[in-house]
Order: sequence, then structure tokens, then C-alpha cells
Amino acid sequence: MKTIELDLFLKNLLRPETFDDYCPNGLQIEGRDEIKKIAFAVSATRESAEQAALAKADALIVHHGVFWKFHGTKTLTGPFAKRVFPLIKNEINLFAYHLPLDGHPEIGNAASVAKLIGLNTLSSFGIYKGASTGIMGEFSKPIPALEVKKLLEEKLGHSILYSNPPETKGSIKSVGIITGGAKSEWRDALKLGLDAYITGEMSEHDYHESRESGIHMFAGGHHATEKFGIISLMNHIKKEFPILECQFLDSENPA
Repeated sequence: MKTIELDLFLKNLLRPETFDDYCPNGLQIEGRDEIKKIAFAVSATRESAEQAALAKADALIVHHGVFWKFHGTKTLTGPFAKRVFPLIKNEINLFAYHLPLDGHPEIGNAASVAKLIGLNTLSSFGIYKGASTGIMGEFSKPIPALEVKKLLEEKLGHSILYSNPPETKGSIKSVGIITGGAKSEWRDALKLGLDAYITGEMSEHDYHESRESGIHMFAGGHHATEKFGIISLMNHIKKEFPILECQFLDSENPA
């Protein structure tokens, strides 16, 4: 397919114009016009760029791209240049979708984690500047909190930080999820009366404050909670365009 066709497909699917994001979403680096093979990764890093080049991919689709508003103006020198040059030298298109992939109700990061652990009656959760970035749902029956922790460790393949509230019954039915670095949004789950909140990271003060507020908070790693959305997107593209070759590039990122 043509690069312009893939660009249009992703725009229609993920609707980046509905999000006020920290980065440009969509085509960040333009490569060749024709796409036969697509590599997928959580982040556009030197590792994933070099792996995409070795795999002879025509495009690399990621959740975390190379340009961020909080980085300001950057020169193509040093480590940043080594991250970008494999893509440019090999004419690999780089597509990046941040909040649009977090909040997509079907294939987003939060929705993918929710389905992975068996939540039902899914609906939008975590409004950021007018757009939902998460999902909330329920287990079919209450599950002991430590069983939820064990389930997350099994499904995410990652150790889980857990703020165990001392003054609760210890069972969980309703859950809010925003993956990645949304460590303070447990307050949104608390306001809605949810039993638990799942994210990627946990700060020292959020551990104490969520625990003392009586909500179960689980943090399963930024990377670990955000690889399922990009995998879901890959599987969706494979289904829509079976002629395309697709490959997921994993990373040994413990964070």
C-alpha cells in the first residue's frame, strides 16, 4: 500500500485531532512511498529503529515517537541523531500515536489491558482536556486484591507495585485503567467510587495517598502496560490488510 493510504487509515482509526497531546501524532518521519512491511514497537528508540532497519521494514509504528513538546527544539546530534538516522538512512516511515492509542475504546492500551484481565462492561474513563485516555470496567464477580495483583503479574509479565489499603474488605470488582505514566489519576477512580486503579508507574506520595484514601492502586510498568495497544493495532492492521507483513519489536525495558 502507499504511505499516504496508511496515513489516512491511521488518522481515521485513531482520530488524533480529538486529542490535545504532548506531541505530534501521525507521520513524524517521512520515508519511502510504498509500504510492504511494517514494524511495531512501544517506543521509537535507537534499538527499535535499528531493528526495523535490519528487518527491512518500510514503516515503524510506535506509541512513543521521537518528538515531544516538553523536549523543546533539538538538534540532530548525539544520541538523538543515532535514534533518528537509521530511519532516515533506510527511508523508513515513522508513525507515532500517543494519547489516541491510549484511549481508543477497542484497541487502545487501556482497553487491551482491560480485556487481557477479563473486565466486562467497558466504558471510557480518565478525561484529559476533553478526551478519554482510559477505560473502566468490572470483573464478573469480586476478586481478592492479591489475586488481582497475581493476575496482573501473569498477564503483563512484570512485577507489580501495589498500595494495599488497610481499611477495605480486600476484594475488587470495579477498575479504572490508564496505562503508562498516569500515576496521579487514581483520584479520578476514587471520585467515581471504583475499587481499584491500574496504571504503569507509581510515585512515593501516590503510594501513600491512594492507600490512605482506600483505593487499591496497581502499577505494572510503563512499557509493560503499553505494549498491548500497539500489538492490538498491529493485529487490526494485519486483519484489514493481510497483504502487509507485520512484526512486533519487543524491548527489555523494565521501567
